[in-house]
Amino acid sequence: MRPGSKSNAVAAFALAAAIAAPAALAQMPTVELTAGIYLIRAEVANTSETRAQGLMFRKHLGPNEGMLFVFPEAEVVCMWMKNTLIPLSVAFLDAQGRIVSISEMQPQTETSHCAAAPAKFALEMSGGWFAAKGIRPGAVLPGVDKAPAAR
Repeated sequence: MRPGSKSNAVAAFALAAAIAAPAALAQMPTVELTAGIYLIRAEVANTSETRAQGLMFRKHLGPNEGMLFVFPEAEVVCMWMKNTLIPLSVAFLDAQGRIVSISEMQPQTETSHCAAAPAKFALEMSGGWFAAKGIRPGAVLPGVDKAPAAR
């Protein structure tokens, strides 16, 4: 997934993805979040390179595994699925970890899925994960405060 604000050009993310180094992904930090009774292990995408790469080319995610995108500022961010092989759900979160909106995203599409309000984080999980667990907008996901800051 490639995140960006509504005001950012899609071309900038295509360029960033093209130069993203696979080695950078091998060193991605992880953070544990909770969603209700569920423990989530999320890789943290907190650099422009790792945010541009996201979960592209992955063939699967574990049952409670995901990726937490950390943005420099809270703003209306958008995600899309070019070069992403698996369906994903994305929860957009404010600075306190409260879900502002959730979108279902289909693989290998360029449809923009944007936060309904300014978001500091986006958490991607396997498609349908949030709905299956009964996690809805308004829920708070503790642990985002432990994620490394955006760089």
